Amino acid sequence: MVKIAPSILAADFARLASEVESVRTADWLHLDIMDGHFVPNISFGPDVVKAVREISPLFFDVHLMVLEPDPYLERFKEAGADRITVHAEACRHLHRTLSAIRDLGVKAGVAINPATPASAVQPVLHLVDLVLVMTVNPGFGGQRFLPETLAKLGEVRLLAERMGIHDLELEVDGGIDRTTAGPAVRAGATALVAGTAVFREADRAAAIEALRRAARG
Repeated sequence: MVKIAPSILAADFARLASEVESVRTADWLHLDIMDGHFVPNISFGPDVVKAVREISPLFFDVHLMVLEPDPYLERFKEAGADRITVHAEACRHLHRTLSAIRDLGVKAGVAINPATPASAVQPVLHLVDLVLVMTVNPGFGGQRFLPETLAKLGEVRLLAERMGIHDLELEVDGGIDRTTAGPAVRAGATALVAGTAVFREADRAAAIEALRRAARG
């Protein structure tokens, strides 16, 4: 079953509680943390994650688009993260960062940007339960999907299987909608992050179900 993970980055923050409630039929809730350094924009921090945790029982898929995220890991864990995903490009010592996440008792993920090869995650596949392949350049919502990034999903899966890892989640983030969900899943994605494709629709449950249908092809 492909997981659907609405990104609250596309939600209306003036009524965040009702926005989060509107996507309760999703599998995960995706929380994009931007620091203004690794990516140009600034989004929100652990206090918002904590506030959302108080109103949502969903699995919290926290995506740190943050340069050198180590000092913030414990705060996001305490705020309610179920998984913390960091960027391979943003960590000076990626093994150490992922080990620190696991030591906190939460799941660990590693993300790679469109220009980063799949081979960048091979040394740390044994430390993560998820690889996030960015299908846009991170930092802005509503960007055009980059189909050339999808080949990396199969490459990562092959690397994992050669290491005896068969339960790795492969997530895609960026430009996912009813047109791109199917190709992403056929390329190997097991989880789809969707922002505007969910929150621009009046009926969020219907939007989530439409993505599930599109994912099934």
